[in-house]
Amino acid sequence: MDLTAAAVDSQSLRAAANIPRATSGWDGGKKIGGRRRHVVVDCLGLVLTVTVTVTAASVQDRDAAAGLLERLRTMYFAIDLVWADGGYAGRLVDWAAEALQLTLEVVRRRDDTAGFMVLPRRWVVERTLSWLMRSRRLVCDYETLPVMHEAMVLWSMTMLMSGRLADWHPTGFRRPAPGR
Repeated sequence: MDLTAAAVDSQSLRAAANIPRATSGWDGGKKIGGRRRHVVVDCLGLVLTVTVTVTAASVQDRDAAAGLLERLRTMYFAIDLVWADGGYAGRLVDWAAEALQLTLEVVRRRDDTAGFMVLPRRWVVERTLSWLMRSRRLVCDYETLPVMHEAMVLWSMTMLMSGRLADWHPTGFRRPAPGR
């Protein structure tokens, strides 16, 4: 299977007391002090290897995305389309097209809608972020070094994917076979 598209998003996390102030910040939109993890996933919602970045919560999405998209381009040169939310709009879209030959498509919410709305293509990365929150170690940022948090995200996704390969269920019981 050839990867040609991906989705990018970020999630702010509270920082534990042992997190140095030099690597944490304040996310004014969500009123959270800590770090932000930026994730690029494929169309199935699986984290693409080494494309997880952990920054201070005060770092804007589009500022962190430049390095993230560069790493994505070097690891997966066949990907030409990346879906993102409105936080990635602006000059990043032009820069990605010129410098990386990536189409960064911003999926926006319609203004005439009230309440919750599932956005096309963006729900995949949102679902992946919720999968990560099932790992107790990733609910809050306990890691002193951002690199260790990145490793914990990759570890969590490895556990999720290997559990699916082994037909394992979080309750410890095997899933019933189809048709039973």
